[in-house]
Amino acid sequence: MKKGLIGIAGLLLILLLAACNNSISNEKEATEVKDIKELVHDYSIGSFEDVSASITSHELIITDSNKKETAYDLPEDEFIVSIAPFVKETHECAIHSLTGCQGELVEKEFDVHIEDEVGNVIVDETMTSFENGFIDLWLPRDKTYQVKIEYDGKTAESQISTFKGDNTCITTMQLM
Repeated sequence: MKKGLIGIAGLLLILLLAACNNSISNEKEATEVKDIKELVHDYSIGSFEDVSASITSHELIITDSNKKETAYDLPEDEFIVSIAPFVKETHECAIHSLTGCQGELVEKEFDVHIEDEVGNVIVDETMTSFENGFIDLWLPRDKTYQVKIEYDGKTAESQISTFKGDNTCITTMQLM
């Protein structure tokens, strides 16, 4: 009888430790996602002289003044896209340079509306572009979206997607 109770107690202890370990692992993943998002945001809004940062569909790549690259994985379920709506001036871009790309409309308020392919509203809010003229959006991966941006009585609409290899820099949304 005692051996049976000891065996059950041991099994419960193993399950408890496994659950705690899983909880710690989940907390660590959540912290890492938060940290990478903060790092991306810091590079988007900061001015860095000795470093450059770009973002692909799956990595944040930091290059220091010695040309040494450090890559950070982005969240598996989220995709960052940086959009620079414009009226007159833009530039061609596919991979967003957080420290180099410059949009025309700096620190302006935009009404941003994004729906997925089945009509679910993902974003419907007023957003302000950064000093670099871009709006950064974290969207669910592996989907196609309809994006509508309004500013000063003008509108731009576009379809974007968040699949591996898709553009992280959208500079084609001309407000008319």
